[in-house]
Amino acid sequence: MRLKNLKTSNLNFGPQHPAAHGVLRLVVELQGEFIVRVDPHIGLLHRGTEKLAEFRTYVQNVPYLDRLDYVSMMCQEHAYALAVEKALRAEVPLRAQFIRVIFCEMTRILNHLMAVTTHALDVGAVTPFLWAFEEREKLMEFYERASGARMHANYIRPGGVSLDLPLGILNDIYNFIVQFKTRVDELEELLSYNRIWKGRLVNIGVITAKQALNFGFTGVMLRSTGVEWDIRKNEPYEIYKYLNFKSITGSNGDCYDRYLIRVQEMRESLSIIHQCLNLMPAGPVKNFNNKLSLPARHTMQGNMESLIHHFKDFTQGFVIPPTFTYAPTESPKGEFGVFLISDGSTRPYRLKFRSPGLYHLQGINFLTQNAPLADLVTIIGSIDVVFGEIDR
Repeated sequence: MRLKNLKTSNLNFGPQHPAAHGVLRLVVELQGEFIVRVDPHIGLLHRGTEKLAEFRTYVQNVPYLDRLDYVSMMCQEHAYALAVEKALRAEVPLRAQFIRVIFCEMTRILNHLMAVTTHALDVGAVTPFLWAFEEREKLMEFYERASGARMHANYIRPGGVSLDLPLGILNDIYNFIVQFKTRVDELEELLSYNRIWKGRLVNIGVITAKQALNFGFTGVMLRSTGVEWDIRKNEPYEIYKYLNFKSITGSNGDCYDRYLIRVQEMRESLSIIHQCLNLMPAGPVKNFNNKLSLPARHTMQGNMESLIHHFKDFTQGFVIPPTFTYAPTESPKGEFGVFLISDGSTRPYRLKFRSPGLYHLQGINFLTQNAPLADLVTIIGSIDVVFGEIDR
């Protein structure tokens, strides 16, 4: 009896495919319906952000961070601000820290709503996607009221935040978190025990804790394997050490666990925001050092020294003494870190971003081994990739 070697075929998945979540191109090697190898091709959204940052002052670089992971805007700004503050050993007023945490947790909800419901859309459920965008619109309004922009906020600055919160916003945030709990319940009612949804996600894209650590996975991707690693708890920054919240973990390391963790993390974010609303102190929202933070406009218009600071801040920027630092944060997708090297000038000598999506995407060949082609879409959706931060 003669054995025949079955030929494999190659398939280009993306970058125009709607389930590619941006500009991902996968060269998929198939044997029949089953995946033999997946080769991700990235770089189609590369804009040289890290190099551009070397020619801008530290404050001018903040808007670039919004455009990395454009679904988690303020979380990216936050990591950069923490890196600059760490290099300067600058203190941030307590009220500014509370405001930052409120908006970072809002951003986590924004991200997870997008991740869960676009994942559902990829699998075939349209309704959750429409529900999510109604809720995202409310959160975008809070962004707009605080910063003037719906997406690219440019709100969290080194030393604090650009402006104090407008009147009435805290009451409206409270009203939102009260009603949003019901929306999360409705989302779970539609998906969590749906046999079609579970059939497409349970035991798909499985990874163990050891494998996840070897690939450099963080965030939801790592916690789904049972590893309790959350930077907000393990290496707390800002006011997280004063807040009571759980680090959500799974046990199977599959797509379904990753979905459940994201849903539960939205509930935990609501709890964190609620605690911040109750504990919110009065006081300034910027560092008092006018060489770091812009003086208030009314002060600048009536005080010559403030006017000089204002002029110098905009034309030259502040100086960071020669040093290097790394600031990690728990962004919605995992550990987003900023490595900053200063040479004593008003611009970074080198800026390097540790984006979680890049590490998660490198595991896609492993996650899809011997899986049917249809599961590739499910696995990409569960990874939650955004190419602004991967390609940079």
